[in-house]
Formats: sequence, structure tokens, C-alpha cells
Amino acid sequence: MSHGFITAIEIDGAGGDPGAWRGPEVDPRAILTGELAVRAAQRAEAAGVDLATFVDALEAPDDVPDRVSVRLDALGLAARVAPVTQRIGLLPTITVTHTEPFHVQASVATLDHISGGRAGWIAEVSTSAEAAAVIGRREPAPAAETWREARYVVDAGRRLWDSWEDDAIIRDAATGRFVDREKLHYVDFESPTFSVKGPSIVPRPPQGHPITAIRVSTPEALEAAADAELVFLPDSGVLSDQVLELRENARRSVTLAGPSVTLTSDQVVGPLVLVSAEVRPHVDGVERLASSIEEWAAVGVDGVQLRPASLELDVPLIAEQLLPVLRERGLAGSGQRGGSLRGRLGLRRPVNRYARSVR
Repeated sequence: MSHGFITAIEIDGAGGDPGAWRGPEVDPRAILTGELAVRAAQRAEAAGVDLATFVDALEAPDDVPDRVSVRLDALGLAARVAPVTQRIGLLPTITVTHTEPFHVQASVATLDHISGGRAGWIAEVSTSAEAAAVIGRREPAPAAETWREARYVVDAGRRLWDSWEDDAIIRDAATGRFVDREKLHYVDFESPTFSVKGPSIVPRPPQGHPITAIRVSTPEALEAAADAELVFLPDSGVLSDQVLELRENARRSVTLAGPSVTLTSDQVVGPLVLVSAEVRPHVDGVERLASSIEEWAAVGVDGVQLRPASLELDVPLIAEQLLPVLRERGLAGSGQRGGSLRGRLGLRRPVNRYARSVR
């Protein structure tokens, strides 16, 4: 399946600029009601943006002047946005280091159901002592260890999504049977740090597997990104090298990762790669940004994740000015594609590994 150049926006409070909430165009109360996020997602969707990502962190907020010292849970905020949008994909960040893997997959599966097949998630880890203390579940661990565990979490999640066959729900009013128990399966997954028996408590998601994404910020994250379907890379002088490394790692991942990771058929040729960039078109204009995107596309990336400094100032410019310019340059489609997020990104729906037809 093919896809066009992918566009994404990041939703983080009032914007990536810590002082964005102080602008006269912003009602700070709308940060905690979710209205800022809803408005940004709806504007982006109307313009044809493919997906919205939601920032999260586990560290307790600091009371720093000029900064928003509160944050809504990313998964909950995505669930707030889901019913008031129709096409845009929704990918909240979930830190797996201090979150039970079973709950991670169930929450993402639920988001996929309520959004009609538009969900994904960004797998993140935490190495900070502060986050470990806030949660109180475990001691902090180095990046190599937390990302190794994250790969197991991703694999366990996909197995749990498959633990329900697609036709497990029968809704037979005559017999009173809602579920065919023979089509639910144990996964019996074990890793060095956790084990899960299954099955999931949530039926198989509409997409089969919601999109799994990783934001690369360390060498360990770059290695783990071979298991993702969507990867966010920072703009840097080694961007083209990282794109090549990602795709080579994905080709080798089935052999090197052994039983810890199960890839879909789409992933064998590598994940979709988006450049992640902080943008402020209300200051810099859209032509300069459009030229940068053109340069990134020439490197071979599949799209761009725009992290606006101000949701209220920058998203309207992205929607009303930048997207039309990108279409003129052949870097964006009409944006009116509906259906699942997998379909929008040109990814096939994975076959259920436990279904009788594939055993």
C-alpha cells in the first residue's frame, strides 16, 4: 500500500513555547478543559493534517515563572479529542517504564475503538529518579535497560491485541452469548521484567494493531525504533544517516531481536519516518518552513511532525497557509482521506496470529 507525504502536529499545553499561555489570544483555563487541544486538532483535521500527537511526562511539574506547571494526561486528552474529530489520527505518549504493559495495550485499544480506528501511541521510557519517586513502582534504570524493556512491552501489546479474534463478539440474543470464548486466546508472554497471560479485556482494535510510534532522542531509542511503524527523528546533520540506519535495523530486526519482537509485514521494509521540528510560523512565516520541509523530503523521509510554539497562533497558519503551499509543491495530498489511520498511512491491517485460519 502507498501513502503520500505525512503531516502531523504536536499538542502540548498551549504550545511548545513555555510562555505561549500568556498570549492575549489564549484563555489559560482552556488548557485544562481540553478546548485548546480540541480546537487545534479540529483546525488541523479540516486542513488535511494526518495525525496529532500528544505530549506527556511523569515528572511532577515545577512551579517555574512563565511556564505552565500543569499538564493533562495525554491518553485522556486524546480520548477527549476523539469524539469531536472524524479523520485525524490520535497518538498519545505513554511512558512504559512505570506503566503496566497490560494497561498500556488496553488503553490504546480502547482509544482505537472510540475513535473508529484512528488511534496509535508513542512509546516512551523514563530514566529519571524524579519520575521513579513520583510513581513509586521501581527504581530508575539506564536508557539501555528501559528501551530493552519497551521493546518487550510493544511485542506484548501486539500479542494482546491479537488475543481476541476479529469475530469473537457474536451478540447472540437468543442464547444470551455475547462472546465466543473459543476465539479468545492466552498469550503467555514472558520477559525478563514482566509476564502477561492474557487475554486482553478489550476486544481486538478496529485496526488490528493501532500504530506504534517512537520518538528518537537517544541511540537506544534509535535502535528500538526498528520495531515501530512510525518514527519521529529530530532535524540534524545526520538525518539521512539515521533514516538509512533505521531501515537497515528494521530489515535485520527479525533475526537480531529473536523471539522478543514480532514485526508486521509492513515493518520488514522499515518504519515510516517523520522529521520532528519546532516551528513558529507566526514569527518566521510559512515560506521558510515550506522550504525546510522540501529539503527534508529530499532526504527520503516520509513526512513531518510540526511542533507549534503556539497552538492558537501557529496552527491556523499551518492549516490556512502552509498546507496549501505544500500541496502546490506536491508535498501534501487533499487530506480528505477517511477510514483507519493504518489505511491513511498506507499500512496493511495485520493478520491475527492466533486466528484459526492462520494456524
